[in-house]
Amino acid sequence: MVQSLWNGAWIAALATGAVVIVLILWATIFHRKRRAKAELPPQVRYNMPIEILYTLIPLVMVSVFFFFTARDSEVLDRVDGDATVKVKVEAYQWSWRFTTTVNGKPLKPVAGVPVSDYHQGPQLVLPNKTKIEFDLQTDDVIHSFWVPEFLFKRDIIPGIPEDSPGRKFQITTLDARGTYAGRCAELCGVDHSRMLFSVKLVNQDEWNQYVSTQGAAQ
Repeated sequence: MVQSLWNGAWIAALATGAVVIVLILWATIFHRKRRAKAELPPQVRYNMPIEILYTLIPLVMVSVFFFFTARDSEVLDRVDGDATVKVKVEAYQWSWRFTTTVNGKPLKPVAGVPVSDYHQGPQLVLPNKTKIEFDLQTDDVIHSFWVPEFLFKRDIIPGIPEDSPGRKFQITTLDARGTYAGRCAELCGVDHSRMLFSVKLVNQDEWNQYVSTQGAAQ
């Protein structure tokens, strides 16, 4: 959904840019001052049809953008509450703590320290093709939880109550296996650039094995 909204916005922007460039070239080429004509062209104070046109067209464009953004935002912000895998994300200066709960049973928390390579940071293991609910929390400053490949980014704001819907969001993980970089996208202090982590997506068999191992460790 995010990708389709992004693609649509780019298509509309490129089409608008193309129309503007064509109009600029047309005005430049066909309305040049002729050397043989020294007199000024007719001076007019306004052109009502053109003014109506360049008022209505931007209004229609903004309305279309608003409709699709509002429609998709409602879906992206929805939290069903029925995810079998839930992750509490605790951000602090300058790393992360992940506590995963599977069917109501918490696994061993994963915490990290500031690092220069996301492979060395704390790793959040998740099953692929699965709905995941995140609960974001911090006690110091504003952070931002960002995994670029997942096409989402959420601010983590201190002081939001635990049961507030503003702390939670859900996504369905990618239909792929692999390790993806994550980072804080909000300037949060001296080691902000080292506030790195990774998300590892595994298939169902690997996930079951991970859960059993971490559950036993807990």
